[in-house]
Amino acid sequence: MHLKISLWAAVACVFSAGAVQAQTVGLDLAKSKACMACHQVDSKRVGPPLKSVAERYAGQGDAMVDYLAGKIRGGGRGAWGAVPMPAQTHVSQEDARLLAEWILSLAPAKQ
Repeated sequence: MHLKISLWAAVACVFSAGAVQAQTVGLDLAKSKACMACHQVDSKRVGPPLKSVAERYAGQGDAMVDYLAGKIRGGGRGAWGAVPMPAQTHVSQEDARLLAEWILSLAPAKQ
């Protein structure tokens, strides 16, 4: 019985470490692409907090990754107020998808 509990604890640690690593990689990518010049994770800067973006689009399916990646690369206007988001054409399609996946992961888990 003790071995079974230890095995599950080890599995939980591996998955938890993976989630932490994914969050660090996402944040590092956002910093490297200058997203953090206008956005913060938890608070408003020029643009909305990334957690607010995640909460708005949480649970809307896999198409949301493509939608957000398109907004990152193509920019947007009016969805979050008067300040437009300029197109971020320096962000590759792949990196935009990774950023979108990371942003969506910031939404609180539903219980």
